[in-house]
Amino acid sequence: MKDTPRHFTTQLAVIGSGIAGFAASIFALNRKIAIAQVGNSGALAYTTGYLDLIGKRNDAVVSDPWQALAKLRESEPKHPLSRVDAGDIQRAFTEFTDFLGACGLAYSAPGAGNITALTPVGTLKQTLCVPATMAAGPRALTANSPCVIVDFKGLKGFSGVELAANLRERWPQLTTQRIGFPGMERGEIYPEVMARALEVATTREQLAEALNAVAGTATVIGVPAILGMHRPDQVRAELKRLTGREIFEIPTMPPSVPGIRLRELFQQVLPQKGVSLIPQQKVTSLSFDGDGATLALRDAFGPIRIHAQAVILATGRFLSGGLDAHPAGIREHLLDLPVTQAADRADWYRARYTDPRGHPINSAGIEVDDSFRPLTREGRRYHERLFSAGVILAHQDWIRGRSGAGIAIATAFKAVTEAERFLAGRQAMFPGAPPVQCH
Repeated sequence: MKDTPRHFTTQLAVIGSGIAGFAASIFALNRKIAIAQVGNSGALAYTTGYLDLIGKRNDAVVSDPWQALAKLRESEPKHPLSRVDAGDIQRAFTEFTDFLGACGLAYSAPGAGNITALTPVGTLKQTLCVPATMAAGPRALTANSPCVIVDFKGLKGFSGVELAANLRERWPQLTTQRIGFPGMERGEIYPEVMARALEVATTREQLAEALNAVAGTATVIGVPAILGMHRPDQVRAELKRLTGREIFEIPTMPPSVPGIRLRELFQQVLPQKGVSLIPQQKVTSLSFDGDGATLALRDAFGPIRIHAQAVILATGRFLSGGLDAHPAGIREHLLDLPVTQAADRADWYRARYTDPRGHPINSAGIEVDDSFRPLTREGRRYHERLFSAGVILAHQDWIRGRSGAGIAIATAFKAVTEAERFLAGRQAMFPGAPPVQCH
C-alpha cells in the first residue's frame, strides 16, 4: 500500500535552511506572506555568528563596507551585492537583526563602518554586525583595556595562549588563563555541552567564582562562545553581575555555538509565528504548472507535497548541497539549472592555494535576472514563479570577500520583494484565490 502524501498549500515556499533561507522566511513573515520552508541541515552550525557585508576587497581589509559596495558596483556589476540597492541592503540588515533581537538574540545594529572582531585563532576580521555577547571584545580591543582570555582544560580548538600571542602587538594589555569548567574538570569537553550547562544558575555561579579567581586586575574577560544556547544575553548579563567585569565571547572553531544558536532559534521561533517549517529534509523534486509549483519530499511520517504560488531557491553551494561537483562539471542539484563555471575542470583552482585572486570554483553559481529569477541556458527566465537567493548565485567569492551573510541577507530581501510583487499581481488577477491551508 502506497503512503498517502500530506499536502500543504501556501503562498511562498522557501527551499534552504541557511542564512538566506531563514532570512527569506523572516522578510516574508514581516510582509504577511504565508510560508512553507524546507531544507536539510544547511551550514548554519559552521558560522561564527558574525554578520559580514564586505570584509575584504582585492585582498585588502575593508573598514567602510558601504564605500566598498559602491566600488564593487563599478568593477563587478554582476556581483549579487551590486544588484541590490544599498538602501535595501541597510534595511535588510536592520530588519534581520531587529527580528533576532526581538526573539532574544540581540545584535549590534548595522552602522556606517565595519567592526574589528576577533577570530578563534586571534586574527582580526571586519564585520558589519556582531552578537551582543561578543560586542565587548571589539570595544576592549580598540580601547586596549586590561583583559584576560580564559580558556578551559579539555577544550580543543580554542587556545588563549594562541590568541594572546597573535594579538600581542595590537593588544599589549591582553593576558590569558586556563581553568577547569564546573563539573567537567576531567577529560575532553565541548562548547555545545558547556553552553547548555551555563543555562543552569549553579553552573553560572561556579564559573563566575572561577573567573574572578584568575582575572586579577583585568576589567574585561573573554571566553570561548559558550554563554548559553537559548538565553545567551541573559547568561552574559548574569556573569557580568556576578564577576563585576565585562564579559564577551569569541567564536570557536566550527561547528560553533553561535551558529547552533541561530539554527535552534529559527527552528523554534518561525513555527510559532506561523511558518510551516520542515527541517532536516531535502526536496527531491520541484515542478511548475499553470496553478503554481509543487515540491515533493518525505520525512519519517511519509511523503509530503507542498503547493506554492512562488518559490525561493536558497540551497547554498557545495556544503549545503545546492551545487554538486562531478568530473564533468558543476551541477545545480534540484532543477539542473545552468551553472556559470570555468570551462574546464582543470581551471577550477589556481596553482597556489593562497593566490590572492581566489579560485574560479568559488565564483561558480546560477545566473539570475534583475528580479532574481534564475535563467536558462538561453538567458530566459526558468519560470516566473521561481526566485533565488544566497551564495548559490554566480559571480561572487563570498569566502574571499568576507561577505557570505551579506549576500544571503541582501539577496533574500530582494527575492522576497520581487516574490511579493509577483504574488500581489496574481492576487489582483485572481481575487478569489483559496486561502493557505494544510491537510
